[in-house]
Amino acid sequence: MKPEKPLPYSEDFSSAEEYVESVLNFAATSELFQFLCGGVHILDFFTTDPGLFIAAVPKEWQQFLVDREPMTLLDFLMRDDLDALPAAGTPGAPPETLVQYIKDIRRLSLRRGFRPAQSKLPVLPRSVALGMNVKKTHEVTQFAGYIDQLSEEVAQVSGFQLTHMVDFGSGQNYLGRTLASPPYNKHIVAVESKESNMAGAKTLDILSGVAEKTKRMRNKKLYQQILDRVDPSQHKNQEALKQAAIELGVTEAELSIVDLRSAASLEPTYAFQEGKGYIEYVVGRLEHADLSGVISQLRGYEEESDPNDLRMMAVSIHSCGNLSHYGIRSMVSNPCIKAVAIVGCCYNLLTEKLGPPTYKPPFSRPSLQPVNARVTRESERRDPQGFPMSERVAAYNGHGIRFNITARMMACQAPENWTEKESDGFFTRHFYRAVLQKIFLDKGVIARVYHSGEDGDQASPFNSSTNPVVIGSLRKQCYTSFNAYVRGAITKLTTNADFSQYSQVIRDKLGDITDEEIGRYEEEYRCRKRELSAVWSLMAFSATVVESVIVMDRWLFLKEHSDVVADCWVETVFDYQQSPRNLVVVGIKR
Repeated sequence: MKPEKPLPYSEDFSSAEEYVESVLNFAATSELFQFLCGGVHILDFFTTDPGLFIAAVPKEWQQFLVDREPMTLLDFLMRDDLDALPAAGTPGAPPETLVQYIKDIRRLSLRRGFRPAQSKLPVLPRSVALGMNVKKTHEVTQFAGYIDQLSEEVAQVSGFQLTHMVDFGSGQNYLGRTLASPPYNKHIVAVESKESNMAGAKTLDILSGVAEKTKRMRNKKLYQQILDRVDPSQHKNQEALKQAAIELGVTEAELSIVDLRSAASLEPTYAFQEGKGYIEYVVGRLEHADLSGVISQLRGYEEESDPNDLRMMAVSIHSCGNLSHYGIRSMVSNPCIKAVAIVGCCYNLLTEKLGPPTYKPPFSRPSLQPVNARVTRESERRDPQGFPMSERVAAYNGHGIRFNITARMMACQAPENWTEKESDGFFTRHFYRAVLQKIFLDKGVIARVYHSGEDGDQASPFNSSTNPVVIGSLRKQCYTSFNAYVRGAITKLTTNADFSQYSQVIRDKLGDITDEEIGRYEEEYRCRKRELSAVWSLMAFSATVVESVIVMDRWLFLKEHSDVVADCWVETVFDYQQSPRNLVVVGIKR
């Protein structure tokens, strides 16, 4: 089952070590990569003169980039054959430095092609697939088959069968329910922090036949008499029903027969049978990799027991942020975890281990933060559970590799899957927001803040920022035109209680802005929309290397614990077109 290569790197590299060193060196030394992955903020795209595109994108690239339609540029970045381009210096030929940069990004990004390990996997029964969309069905089908095959390999290597699968962040428990059902029949421990998700999962368990609905035995005539004495809005309130029953003269003994519990409050029944699947739910928000609190809640393990009785695999489809780190670390921290198979996502939710750099990196442009932002707060937290996990990445070149939240957020993109309609939609939204920020600056709603030099210096994307104003999403009709967008934003900022810190200054500075003035701003910057779409496309394309480094770092962490880890690797488990976060990190304990 183990792939030929421990990482799905390009054939240009002869070994994993050569790839690791190459990608780390590129991330640490390429100023252009560092600019595109963390040095750009769309809010400030038009707030300096001549603008971020002119100031930061290599001059020889600029005309070529803006001459290309957005989808044509995306094809050039990701799909076109770079060896079949017009010769350098001929009309239409792209700049050589741009071509080399594209080659570097392609070469250093982990391969994402997917070939199922098994040609035919069991089709999910309709009852088990309840609630799943096409994407989720694909993920669960493929990953359940992968986990089943991996558990067999672990059993062959270790000589013992796994007793449990621990699902980190189980959500609606689609994966766990599938693994607990035939033909897999696994014992699942579903760990989930949100009780609403768990309640929904248990309802689906009943519908799928994994659990049974608890039956109530009650005196229906007496129960109806109690209901008649209570306001209908209180029919699910057990205390109100109990008080009504007492007023009717019902004794404590009779109350036990009536059973005042509502259907929603009844826990489903899970019958444990040898050879069949079983699900146990554990409510809790994991803040570390120590699973002792989870294990103590399992059936038969409430008291201290022989750790050899538990042989578990930690699994997860798209565990967000640090939850992926906890799943991977669990094999090192818990004797009972014998293997891990973790597919991560939401890299923007990762915390940062290293903190702000002690040196001034190229394209240094600190982001100013609104009250509710995470960037500065997280980077200064120096969370030992955060990125990077491995010592190799944390200590590279004496400084380590850092990716701020902007870089990590871009790593969550899937530019290869962008359609023309989707691309035009979010390019337009970013354009509207960038021009609105310029209006805010010109009207005095926000101020320019210099990070280096003096207020009188010429503002550039590298020495200044503007105060961010978090607007969030607007109603769909607000995106039909720039005028509608500006009016919608002003209305939200002046009428929504969540934005009270902005309301008065917005009224004072923008209360009298006319449609004609809004139209002049749109007209002035419309011709530069392609500058923004070109940079955004370059950012998303470049961030494929960011994701590759994050995933590689997790593999390196397991490699560094060779006293505990017998083998580890990374491979694809989903079709990128259906599920772009498709890289699983696998580890098997000695």
